[in-house]
Amino acid sequence: MKKLVPFLCLLFILSSGFAHPLPPDSEIPEWMTQYRADYGALNRLYNIWGTEEYTQRMTGLVDQYLAKLEELDYDALSLDAKIDYQLFRRQLREAALNLQQDALELEEAKSLFPFGEEIYQLVSEQRRGAQPQPKAVAARVNDLNKAISASIKSVQKGDTLDAKVARPAARHIDDMREALEKYYQFYDDYDPLFSWWMKQPYSETDELLKQYESLLKKKNRVESNQRRDQSGIVGNPIGDAEIRRRLIYEMIPYSPEELIQIAEMEFAWCDREMLKASRELGYGEEWHDALEHVKETYVEPGKQPEVIKRLYDESVAFIKENNLITVPELCEETWRMNMMSEERQRVNPFFTGGEVISISYPTSEMTHEEKMMSMRGNNPHFSRATVHHELIPGHGLQMFMNQRYKPYRRTWNGFWGEGWALYWERLLWDQGFPESPEDRIGMLFWRMHRCARIIFSLKYHMGEWTPQECIDFLVERVGHERANAEGEVRRSFTGGYDPLYQLAYMIGGLQFESLKEALVDSGKMSFREFHDRILKENQMPVELVRAILMEDAPEKDFVTKWRFYDLKKRP
Repeated sequence: MKKLVPFLCLLFILSSGFAHPLPPDSEIPEWMTQYRADYGALNRLYNIWGTEEYTQRMTGLVDQYLAKLEELDYDALSLDAKIDYQLFRRQLREAALNLQQDALELEEAKSLFPFGEEIYQLVSEQRRGAQPQPKAVAARVNDLNKAISASIKSVQKGDTLDAKVARPAARHIDDMREALEKYYQFYDDYDPLFSWWMKQPYSETDELLKQYESLLKKKNRVESNQRRDQSGIVGNPIGDAEIRRRLIYEMIPYSPEELIQIAEMEFAWCDREMLKASRELGYGEEWHDALEHVKETYVEPGKQPEVIKRLYDESVAFIKENNLITVPELCEETWRMNMMSEERQRVNPFFTGGEVISISYPTSEMTHEEKMMSMRGNNPHFSRATVHHELIPGHGLQMFMNQRYKPYRRTWNGFWGEGWALYWERLLWDQGFPESPEDRIGMLFWRMHRCARIIFSLKYHMGEWTPQECIDFLVERVGHERANAEGEVRRSFTGGYDPLYQLAYMIGGLQFESLKEALVDSGKMSFREFHDRILKENQMPVELVRAILMEDAPEKDFVTKWRFYDLKKRP
């Protein structure tokens, strides 16, 4: 009985609430999962972006979860929980800022859609299945059409519009049109009188909103100016101040100018290595001629899948032989191929990957010039790097592990996602994966491409270069086929990518490389331990990966400070 006393006393203390509470390490992952579900549910309900009810409800949701975090005793949290805290708070603060900025932008654009309230009212009435009075609704929509027509005429007569007004207005009107389509489909045919009264007025509304959205895009001052660029590519340069803000958010403590300097230093290394390979092939200092030689090694139509399979087998065998990372059997079993459509290749002229590698190669509808550029730009030596970038150990393995380890952290981070795949290109180079001068040229082409991405994307977003200048830079400095360069620039600026996405490849790769030097090269971890651990922590800024692996917990209000690249010594 005496032996039971201490145990019973402990139970009493724990149950009575006098014991110090254990760190709530499980709460934050649950909140992160709940927030994602809550956000999705509200976004589907309040389906017109930027309305007052949308902004208020979403802001309330963000504030609710920020308050939960603020109630925690940060110092009492474990290292893992502190990382979750930092990730979640970062996500919520960015969401709050975006909501605030969106609301301000839309407020400035409100005069362009004075008819908005009528559309909001119609949509909100349908959410809970309100029974409409078809004749009365038709009259309301008829008046709505007159108001939209008046707005169209007013904008047609005016000058071009500032992008800060035209762009959010066009997006808002597109959401209105989609919401009205759902409204109409809900009642159409199910209520015969509704269909009789509303078919013509609704059809007119839909067409007017399409016209208005198109007009606002044409009147966009940025887009109008960019049409003078012969490329015809119309993007949305965000400016110097926003680039700097986003770099801090992504935990990259370098200025745009310093990032361009890093790219130029890495470019210089590539130039030296390219010349070495060119000399080995007998082209001397004319490395562009050596690059042309490599491009001509393309395979005939129908043979590209065989090349991809061979390169996949070689890369996976190489990483296993060198014990670089764990490759789950199911990940190897479940990857597969498909062929990329002609339309998609115009935006993305190279492979994409994950569980499925999408192969970019000519289709019969392409012109002769397009076919040749596609085959030359996806030759086997260029593909030597892209296959393991897209499959294993790159995106295919990443996505497989993300779904199975700490999936609540799974929000896209380009520096982690693309940086990891680029890091493996660099690592396999260092480990001797390229077997010939042609292989080295193929892998160097991609490394030069990632250097170029930093330079052209930053210069574009800072307003220094046009899309055409970016295309010319890729052709002249890297050796791209012109159609492929056009596709790359179009993808970068009109494909829905974050403005920092293109620079994330090289910069994220350099972050992982710096971390590898500190932990693997020093002998503190093996390659396999290092790589497996990163994937099991899921996606996050690489500076937080560093905090985990080095067991260096961030302070509650820490700011990015990891200078992972020595601008004086490297490469």
